[in-house]
Amino acid sequence: MKPRFSTAAAALFCAFAALGATSAVADAGRVKVSSGAVHIERGGQRIAAPVDTVVQASDTIVTGANGSVGVTFVDNTRVSAGPNSVLSINRYQFDQTTHAGTFDATIKRGTLGVISGKMAKASPDAVTVRTASLVMGVRGTEFVVHAGE
Repeated sequence: MKPRFSTAAAALFCAFAALGATSAVADAGRVKVSSGAVHIERGGQRIAAPVDTVVQASDTIVTGANGSVGVTFVDNTRVSAGPNSVLSINRYQFDQTTHAGTFDATIKRGTLGVISGKMAKASPDAVTVRTASLVMGVRGTEFVVHAGE
């Protein structure tokens, strides 16, 4: 009986480990500053976004008329969105060993400030920010974008 229990326990452990690894991969960053009305849209749900909220790849971050938010991503890229902003994280992947990855975001409206992190320094073409009328490739720098309605 012991071998069956050990095999079953090992299989269960592996299943839980795989689930944990899957959710950890999706974690792109954390909210470091949050003021006023700020929420995240994820999987059809609206989630409040106070300080220390996890931001995942494919999240949309929304600020209200009195809201602002600062997010630090795993590669140390920092973004801040001002009032009445909608920022969609289209794709985020980062390898902490090689610093290779992809950051693709769209600012649908509002203001966005970006200070690029390790990813842009390792792969200058890895960071892209889109608006309704243009696509910017980030080359390891700081910039601010304003997108109208």
